[in-house]
Amino acid sequence: MSSPASYKPADSGHSASHTGRPERVTVSVYAADPILRVGVLQQLRQRPEVDLLGDADAEQAQVSLVVVDNVDDDVADLLNRLRLISSTRVGLVVGTFGSGALQRVIEYGVPAVLRRAEADQDRLVQLVLATANGEGVLPGDLLGKLLSHVGALQRSALEPQGLSLSTLTTREANMLRLVSEGLDTAEIARKTAYSERTVKNVLHDIITRLQLRNRAHAVGFALRNGLI
Repeated sequence: MSSPASYKPADSGHSASHTGRPERVTVSVYAADPILRVGVLQQLRQRPEVDLLGDADAEQAQVSLVVVDNVDDDVADLLNRLRLISSTRVGLVVGTFGSGALQRVIEYGVPAVLRRAEADQDRLVQLVLATANGEGVLPGDLLGKLLSHVGALQRSALEPQGLSLSTLTTREANMLRLVSEGLDTAEIARKTAYSERTVKNVLHDIITRLQLRNRAHAVGFALRNGLI
């Protein structure tokens, strides 16, 4: 089993540079398996949307992309360390999910998850861009898996923490529920008849008030505590 220290950012062959192209998202790739590392680098290096950073600039990356077989204790330690870096957001490409792994990932504030078997070049780039924008990306069956396990968590979490449905307004709960169903800002605006600006403001207020990292973290928190 690799130790957390073995997860080093992949060396892209160049350092951070000011290209004057704000559409390029700076990315560091973390992987214990060198074959996975090289494969992801080759996929991303071809795309103009992405600027890969080397070891020296890893902590300056907008997105830290973690590529692993499964979410074990070493990976959890890595995710925890990365979430303490305020300048970066974390995206996860994973082979398989064990019991409780999805809840663990959301607790660490990871907004975007992709299965490795589905990680072609386009989906990798979509994951990177969504992560940079703080948007949640989660395969539908994984969301269903999370929902199927929240019943016991709701019952055990509400009373001890003194939480109730009043923690969220009806509008906030409705919007978070739509986020959990995979809708983006524009779709939520159409569904609720609010402007996109209002949707963004409401979701931002939830995240700020509850001291969460992003939309995916907010959905995970709300589900675990029976708020939606």
